Amino acid sequence: MRRVVITGIGALTPIGNNLETYWTNLKNGISGAAAITKFDTSKFKTTFACELKNFDPKDHFDVKELRKYDPFSQYALVAVDEAVKHSGVDFDRLNKDRIGVIWGSGNGGIQTFQDQMMEYCSGDGTPRFTPFFIPRILVDIASGIISIKYGLRGVNFCPVSACATSNTAIIEAFNYIKWDKADLIITGGSEAAINEAAIGGFSSAKALSTRNDSPETASRPFDVSRDGFVMGEGAGALILEEYEHAKMRGANIYGEIVGGGMAADAFHLTGTHPDGDGAVLGMNEAMREAGITTDAIDHINMHATSTPLGDNSELIAAKRVFGERKDLAVSATKSMTGHLLGAAGAIEGIACVMALRDGIVPPTINTTSIEPEFAEMFNFPLGRSVRKDMTYAMSNTFGFGGHIASVIFKRFDS
Repeated sequence: MRRVVITGIGALTPIGNNLETYWTNLKNGISGAAAITKFDTSKFKTTFACELKNFDPKDHFDVKELRKYDPFSQYALVAVDEAVKHSGVDFDRLNKDRIGVIWGSGNGGIQTFQDQMMEYCSGDGTPRFTPFFIPRILVDIASGIISIKYGLRGVNFCPVSACATSNTAIIEAFNYIKWDKADLIITGGSEAAINEAAIGGFSSAKALSTRNDSPETASRPFDVSRDGFVMGEGAGALILEEYEHAKMRGANIYGEIVGGGMAADAFHLTGTHPDGDGAVLGMNEAMREAGITTDAIDHINMHATSTPLGDNSELIAAKRVFGERKDLAVSATKSMTGHLLGAAGAIEGIACVMALRDGIVPPTINTTSIEPEFAEMFNFPLGRSVRKDMTYAMSNTFGFGGHIASVIFKRFDS
């Protein structure tokens, strides 16, 4: 079987605008939550989120490009640019017919859609939409833009599975390389949904935390006092490559992907199955493909959004799969980054890769009182990271509609 390795990483997150800063702040338990600056929140139940910090698109794009790209596409291009630079890849020296892009987003150009509709509704009813309106809002457009920028002619598409989207994209990229349909694929996800429409919609669904007096402590996965998730934004990019192809060009290898599992809860429009049925299937399928048993998993970065029902169902699923594993390190990095929706799996997958490489498990912050039934079940590093020699890490993501996607990463050993 063709091995699939990771040769480039790019991160644009609420706690760091590049890989180094993101990983440093993740290890140090830094929260990215603060009052929303993008719009007036005075009439909203939730007034905070995990926004990007010190990010100015004009530092990366000219005026002509900014007219064409919604923020979610801008974020994608910035993260991919870092991943490409880290990988040292020169696309012009490779067969571009064998290089593709599989990039995900849950909401696509929701900012553009909102802005254009508000402008239309506030006017005299005459449609004055920008000619870039349709391409800016398309969920698949970031994938297309990336391929155009680098001239990549291989497989190119955008899977959408809500908050499981970028894990789905990573699994699809892994499969296409494994199946010998590509030698290198740029994958990951981006999201730019901190606006009135998304905050208002998720708030109406009672999914968001309303801890407005203490944003930095609002995301508290597994804690008995959790009250909802914190919205995040940004992008995560990974360059996946067939091992011999990477070796041939002398690439630096961050880690390896060895398994992916996708399933469905088939239960509820927005809620996860209370017994974690779909999650159990997804985790077991990922391990089956990786050819490992449950005792081989050293670390899980859980989906754990900090919602009352969602966290419990995932813990129940983990208990069903792993039993009592006090040596299994379980983290919820959304406690720091917030929930990046369709981009969550990408930045959390990056966290897994770096954790394996450096032998460091990032913490779950803000959590002080774990659900009693599970408090002694696993090893929960709370408040601070811990050192641990690890070989395999799992990243879980779940999405509205019952979508399940679990990815297994392996520490790279030549």
